[in-house]
Amino acid sequence: MEILVCARRVPDTSENEIELNRTGNDIERDELVYSINEPDNYAVEEALQIVGRVGGSVTVATVGGEEDEEILRREMAMGAHHGVLITDDAFSGSDGRGIATILKGFVQNGDYDLILTGVQAEDGGAQVGGMLAAMLDYPFASLVNSIEVLDGKKLKVSREIEGGNKEMSEIDLPCVLSIQTGINEPRYVGMRGIRAVASVPIPTHSAAELDIDPRAVGATAAKVKRLDYFIPTLGKGAQMLNGSREENVDKVLELVAAKGGLK
Repeated sequence: MEILVCARRVPDTSENEIELNRTGNDIERDELVYSINEPDNYAVEEALQIVGRVGGSVTVATVGGEEDEEILRREMAMGAHHGVLITDDAFSGSDGRGIATILKGFVQNGDYDLILTGVQAEDGGAQVGGMLAAMLDYPFASLVNSIEVLDGKKLKVSREIEGGNKEMSEIDLPCVLSIQTGINEPRYVGMRGIRAVASVPIPTHSAAELDIDPRAVGATAAKVKRLDYFIPTLGKGAQMLNGSREENVDKVLELVAAKGGLK
């Protein structure tokens, strides 16, 4: 099975103190530490496990610049067979729809049975996987927390739905799935593995090579535009309840009733 995982490089929130820039229209990015988007890491691990069971190869692709090669090499050190950088000045400022358009161009120049994305981007939304599936006219499932390969044409997937319940579905290949965090335990990547792929060439693809109209992507084509960044006003601190479960239940009911919440 040929699997494509779409990955993204994002600021590492565990390593950074996020601050607004002077103009207040973005975060200060000069000193940020970046890493792979965590949900995408689960998607790569799931792809590797599937290929380990049924054979095939895993390709990890990202849309960005030269600095984004680092996440491709990390995922190759993890076990991915190929890393691809999709890069062009025309892609700068693309919104979710623009990123999906770019990925569609790449997919149509390949031959993939399964396309995986993380459930969401830590620095953005969760719309790219669904948009990509719609543009390709592929079946799509979100919040996927287990995958079983039935044969060469179908998968059985479980997805998380409201109330902690699971929905089981059969889905035809090729398809797009957005992978929920916790579906697996991503394997450790050591320095030895990173050094082993440090000099491996990373192929790049431009808008022209993928037959992407520059007018359909980038900031000028974006339908969603960032208007402002702000730090939310701090509210009052939480009231901590100390006691047994029964005592705390009674106290919560008392507090809700005092605020007019019980009729």
